[in-house]
Amino acid sequence: MHLLRLAILCSGLLMAGFAVPGFAEPEGAFPPMGEVSGNIKSLSAADVAALMAGEGWGLARAAELNGLPGPVHLLELRHAIPLRPEQVHGIEALYAEMNAQARLLGERYLAAEARIEHAFRGDTATPDALRTLLAQSAALHAELRYTHLAAHLRAAALLSEAQIARYNSLRGYTAEQTSPHRQHSARANR
Repeated sequence: MHLLRLAILCSGLLMAGFAVPGFAEPEGAFPPMGEVSGNIKSLSAADVAALMAGEGWGLARAAELNGLPGPVHLLELRHAIPLRPEQVHGIEALYAEMNAQARLLGERYLAAEARIEHAFRGDTATPDALRTLLAQSAALHAELRYTHLAAHLRAAALLSEAQIARYNSLRGYTAEQTSPHRQHSARANR
């Protein structure tokens, strides 16, 4: 529970744009957050589009492949599972919140990656500057991944065990791939 509170606090600080110790960068050395200009060679156009749209980008596979459904696929499969209207409403609200946060974090992550690209493109990368740039990018990537994984935890809390089992069956996951015990344990800890 302590780690969850710490993650929420860090999330709030990142979302509010507060400086994180050790993340200072020289004035004017890199493009500011929010200004992603030019191509980021380390990311494909599809990667950039997915991040800008708040899509999962594969960041929640740990939850998905261990039997914890995510909001997007739940909404796609709402009739086949089936979900009750109040569950659909809850999952839609969860998705809207997650997507808004993921879009913001995706934009910030892209800006961090653009600053790394800019440093190498402009031949201004130094070991110290690189460490700072990578730490910024990694912190944003971790927060983005947390956003998607936490949405899976919250979505599973809205479902019955039978609905989770049906979801996993519809997604093609076998009982050996997903553990009902882990599903129950994850839901009980919320």
